[in-house]
Amino acid sequence: MKYPILTLKPDSEVHLRNRHHAIFRSAIDRLPQAEDGDIVEVRNSRGDFLCFAHWNAKAYICGRAIAFEKGDPLTHIRSLMEQAVRLRTALFEKEETTCFRLINAEGDALPGLIVDQYGDVLVIQLTTLGFDRSRDWVMDQLKTLVQPKAIFEKSTGPARKKEGLEEREGWVHGKVDGTIEVKERGLTYLITLEGSQKTGLFLDQREMRSLVRQTAHGRTVLDCCSYVGGFSVNALAGGALTSDAVDYDSAALARAREHATLNGIPADRLQIFSEDVFNFLRRKSLPHPYDFIILDPPAFAKRSADLEPAKKAYTDLNRMALQALPPGGILLTCSCSYQVNPELFQTLVFHAARQAKRNVKILSRHRQAMDHPVNLYHPEGDYLKSLLLWVE
Repeated sequence: MKYPILTLKPDSEVHLRNRHHAIFRSAIDRLPQAEDGDIVEVRNSRGDFLCFAHWNAKAYICGRAIAFEKGDPLTHIRSLMEQAVRLRTALFEKEETTCFRLINAEGDALPGLIVDQYGDVLVIQLTTLGFDRSRDWVMDQLKTLVQPKAIFEKSTGPARKKEGLEEREGWVHGKVDGTIEVKERGLTYLITLEGSQKTGLFLDQREMRSLVRQTAHGRTVLDCCSYVGGFSVNALAGGALTSDAVDYDSAALARAREHATLNGIPADRLQIFSEDVFNFLRRKSLPHPYDFIILDPPAFAKRSADLEPAKKAYTDLNRMALQALPPGGILLTCSCSYQVNPELFQTLVFHAARQAKRNVKILSRHRQAMDHPVNLYHPEGDYLKSLLLWVE
């Protein structure tokens, strides 16, 4: 099958030769005779093949490379999906884990396609027009590869807006009433897909939850921006004395209590506070003398324009946490803002430590969840960073 041809300007092909997926409007010489959402063939100024891509003239990133090899691009996408499923099967076949990222967009060389698995239910996010128009085809492939009981679509967030797409949320194949019970390394969680943040659980923090479980024994934990209590449950399962979960989302905190109960944790070991975390840490007197504080806030810098206020917010939050800890305390601090790279994040924590007048040692850095692979050709996918700190 022949596809419409998109031709790049001279010397505009380097990033595609390096297998980066983005094609910017400024790099285009001749537009393809194609409708938005179509697959196009991308060539350089000499007419050489570069890749196949999803086309969207309305977006600044107007092309997303989906196949760097000649041949049928749909066959290539199917092959990439199969590879992604095989990887997760290998990763989790020996674990008591039934929830994970099945397809990780650019991390699996499939820009615009994210699939999470919760037991026998799949959750899809289609963030580009090309995959949005291929919804039925994508679901057919997933049904063949995974045989899910049901598929829920949660295509929300700013990425779709940039593609000129409305948000979509709801069941697209089958339906599951109520909550879905899943396991993560032996601990039980309840997933409610409709109205939840992300796709029901922050799967990208699995390794850090396990690290908390390993290091929290005998400690009094403060879990800031706790959401549904993943860090708190792991801390308590690991032998923490108590954990206080702080989040503005009261429904998420109620779910955190359910999670504690499901995992056999006595009710008096988990307290919840529906409060802004900055206000909580500014209290004159905190509810407990915490010696393990976890900071896992939402992204403070979603755009480059947000960077300066984000730097102040990260510094202030970490300073208050460091001031609250006794000598020998532990701080796990995280950032999911891509605009704040690991070097800058460590610098902000350095400034916080200086302001708090504390001596601080790095015990560990972020441990990446292996079901969230980062494509070597797309470093922008490496957004999550963490520092586990010992505070003197």
